[in-house]
Amino acid sequence: MQKRARASAIVNFIVRQWKVTVPAIAGLVALFAWLAFGHFGIQTLFFDDKVNEAPPVFASGAGASGLASDETTVDVAEEINEVMADEGVVIEDPVEQSKPVMEAEVLTLVDGTFIDRSHPTKGRAVVLNDGTEQRFLRFEDFATDNGPDLNVYLSAAPANAPAGDFDDDFVDLGDLEGNIGPQNYEIESNVDLERYSTVVIWCVRFGVAFGAAELS
Repeated sequence: MQKRARASAIVNFIVRQWKVTVPAIAGLVALFAWLAFGHFGIQTLFFDDKVNEAPPVFASGAGASGLASDETTVDVAEEINEVMADEGVVIEDPVEQSKPVMEAEVLTLVDGTFIDRSHPTKGRAVVLNDGTEQRFLRFEDFATDNGPDLNVYLSAAPANAPAGDFDDDFVDLGDLEGNIGPQNYEIESNVDLERYSTVVIWCVRFGVAFGAAELS
């Protein structure tokens, strides 16, 4: 009788411990999963975000070739006018219509090569301009490690500065579109590139720089 009572007590103890332990273990697993995937973004270590953006086209119509996207030569304009005349389309001012569209040339204002900071980073950063106030930052042959909460900064600190200096005085151009591949970021006209002359791939969550490029 005593043996049966003792066995029953042991079983009840195990059941009580099980009821306490299982939720505790489940809670620890859930906490670990949130820290690993939600906070640290461990999944980014195993997947690349690849992009392949074409060079930017400016509001003026200037594209990567340096020519206006709708540019028309005098010969082409005259040929169009002749076809329209043959079809009976009234041309009010054929001389005016034959004038070519002015070319808009895309120039590189400044550029720089990425260097490693906390993660291997390579590629070239260039600032493109078409003669207007519009400017684009473009990454070419770019690659870095993937990570959580990565942004593109223009910083006043030099590329070899301590990491903590990069977010003291900076302009945030937005989320990094991909850790591999060419991509574009428009720069507001009021941003002084002589002051903010360093491109930084910045991890906002952990305050580290993946890579940096000095523009010159």
